[in-house]
Amino acid sequence: MVRLPLTPAEVARGQHLGALLRRARGERSMLEVALAARVSPETLRKIESGRVATPAFPTIAVIADVLGLSLDAVWAEISRCDHGVGPADADLRAPEQLSA
Repeated sequence: MVRLPLTPAEVARGQHLGALLRRARGERSMLEVALAARVSPETLRKIESGRVATPAFPTIAVIADVLGLSLDAVWAEISRCDHGVGPADADLRAPEQLSA
């Protein structure tokens, strides 16, 4: 099966997602996060760099969980990219972590 080329919007969304995850990782090492998420460091590197513009949902879900990110907030942030809005400075932690 031939995979269709990604649209510019899909590429931009993937880059936006990667940047979001990289910011959320902060000072944690890529290896530490990858091991906790049970993905390879190479997979995490490709997602963070935007080279994998459409990663599998379960992969993003587990990485977001390890980083303490709410999937709702991740989706809202990525959707902003679709509307031409730049990255927000919103706190993307899960609601139960906001008081921490």
